[in-house]
Amino acid sequence: MNETPDVYGAYPRLEDYQLAELMELGERRAVGVGDVLYRAGELPGELLIVLAGQVVVLEDLGPHRRVIAVHGPHRFLGEIGLLTGQPVFLTAEVAEPGDVLAVPLERLRELVGRDQQLADLILRSFLVRRSLQLSLGAGFAVIGSHFSADTRRIREFAARNRLPHHWIDLEHDEEAERLIRELGIDRRDTPVVIWRGDVLRNPDNDQLAAAVGLKGPPPARATHDLVVVGAGPAGLAAGVYAASEGLATVVVDAVATGGQAGTSSRIENYLGFPAGISGAELADRAVAQAKRFGAELMVPAAVTGLGRLDGHHVVRLDSGENLQARAVLVASGAHYRQLDLPGLDRLGPSSVYYAATELEANLCRRDPVVVVGGGNSAGQASVFLADHAAHIRLVVRSKELGANMSRYLADRIEATPAIEVLLHSEVRELRGDTALESILIEDLCSHRRQLAPARALFVFIGSDPHVDWLGGQVELDDRRFVLTGNQLPGARKLLESSRPGVFAAGDVRSGSVKRVAAAVGDGALAVRLVHEYLAHI
Repeated sequence: MNETPDVYGAYPRLEDYQLAELMELGERRAVGVGDVLYRAGELPGELLIVLAGQVVVLEDLGPHRRVIAVHGPHRFLGEIGLLTGQPVFLTAEVAEPGDVLAVPLERLRELVGRDQQLADLILRSFLVRRSLQLSLGAGFAVIGSHFSADTRRIREFAARNRLPHHWIDLEHDEEAERLIRELGIDRRDTPVVIWRGDVLRNPDNDQLAAAVGLKGPPPARATHDLVVVGAGPAGLAAGVYAASEGLATVVVDAVATGGQAGTSSRIENYLGFPAGISGAELADRAVAQAKRFGAELMVPAAVTGLGRLDGHHVVRLDSGENLQARAVLVASGAHYRQLDLPGLDRLGPSSVYYAATELEANLCRRDPVVVVGGGNSAGQASVFLADHAAHIRLVVRSKELGANMSRYLADRIEATPAIEVLLHSEVRELRGDTALESILIEDLCSHRRQLAPARALFVFIGSDPHVDWLGGQVELDDRRFVLTGNQLPGARKLLESSRPGVFAAGDVRSGSVKRVAAAVGDGALAVRLVHEYLAHI
């Protein structure tokens, strides 16, 4: 069996000096053919390096096994979960007898803290491996109809959390009917998730998260220095800075890490990444960094309220758990508004999207689509989808493309033949029977209407903040964003809300700049202000 070629740095060979360093920290073990080094769903506590022989990494779904990679000497095994505390999604099995080196994660962390080159090599390899797993659909299986709202919910949850999976479409996949017969599943029971030999019938997000090991145990500490609500760029930045400075920190998010930025195909104007970086990779790097410094992450965990108890703030979760904190950072972000359109209730669940990731792009491959919005999110989505869709119509209310969009994006859109820009225009109606077929678009100047063929609509218009959970505990502006600092009467710290000890950062804050760098800056600054607050209570 030949070793898998190193694809984009996913499977590098360790240098002799790196292997020598690791040999001093680990234990050499003899392995035989068929030995399972770890199984999908497990949380390995060590990094494994192949010293002699061969190891295959494979997808194991019961009767269906697929080899993903083959590792020989000087190759290391593992996935990003080793750094973020999540289980692996693939199984490692010995194909040729030999020896492996097992390095406990605690000792590995000590080494990578001293050897930056090795740390970068391992992190980058794990990130690329996760991207390859996602593109290959190597993980759990989702069987369901593309007309089903629950199928879409499960797939979106998996995509937002970057959980490797593949979708078997009941309508278009020839294997679907045979597979559900083999598993004894009735079509009415779909969607189902197949994972580690188990069949989960239409699991909710919490059930799926628990099944794949995404949800860890609740924090053991009774009172935390800081609870951060929201794991977008602002919340993750706060988690990194707070934990690195010794604050007992918990970051909570209802859906996934990364926030809206996590759904961006490429962020090209973020400092330090001249070639750009995907929102998913930025989030994965931030999570690994926060975990390294000791921050605890609870995802998914929906926050339902904010209260007080014994002089502390209490963040209430939908699970019934309460998190007590000396300070709270509101970084719960915002979500794109829905269009109020005829046909949305009927066609929205199957054809209207509020993110443009690989998941959505694959659903509309070689189809005409419409994108609505004039900001950077709409621009990034249009450029990304241009490599997948047959034709894109970008519908913009303003009379100039660059009015609310970065110039580099506007220039790229204007230079992309697959994108047609419709300025001073609005969408009026969605048409189709069981799925979207066309969209009625009106020119606001001439009032002329055109019926544009479309199989998907992507909406990136104005946003509304996630603040319902605050329950009136802090003051909001007339658009329901959190007021902070000099926006409030009296002397208050820059990002402090009307309730002492409760701060706000990122898109949820009134007057914030809707940019990733600004959100990260908010998160870092909030931690300094939290330190000052805690020093005086």
